Amino acid sequence: MSAVSSALLKYRPATPSDIPACVELRGKTRENAISAERLAEMGITVESWATDVRSGALPGYVCTDQEVIAGFCFGDKAAGEVVVLALLPPYEARGVGRHLLGLVVAHLQDLGHKRLFLGCSADPSTRSYGFYRHLGWVSTGTFDRAGDEVLELYPSERTTDKRSSSSST
Repeated sequence: MSAVSSALLKYRPATPSDIPACVELRGKTRENAISAERLAEMGITVESWATDVRSGALPGYVCTDQEVIAGFCFGDKAAGEVVVLALLPPYEARGVGRHLLGLVVAHLQDLGHKRLFLGCSADPSTRSYGFYRHLGWVSTGTFDRAGDEVLELYPSERTTDKRSSSSST
């Protein structure tokens, strides 16, 4: 997987059967890796995550490279929170995270959310700090229970226009 060809990457809605691979991938990220054991301690198991995906409570998207999940992003349908964005290291800085995040943002916006939010490290030396801010996310000046800084985004109508311009109405 050292040579990543964007031509082989595919994006699609996540399914409950993707969740075991998502849990495994979560432990392999460059920054903020969380093992399956630690996720379970937090109350997040393959079963609970898959149930939330199946029910529609946690919509998400995956990026695959020859059927292997290279990254994923999920959002909370009820709250409008981007819950997680994770990539395997070889897929960083290739637009994969931006694309996955855009899909989830658009999905949550389509559900009627005007304001989206997420928790992010407040440490400027982390990749996520600059990534989200570069994409227009702004600090609320508050922190969540995990100690992450809460960022918010008010998606513009342009997001919807760009997404729908390729489909006929």
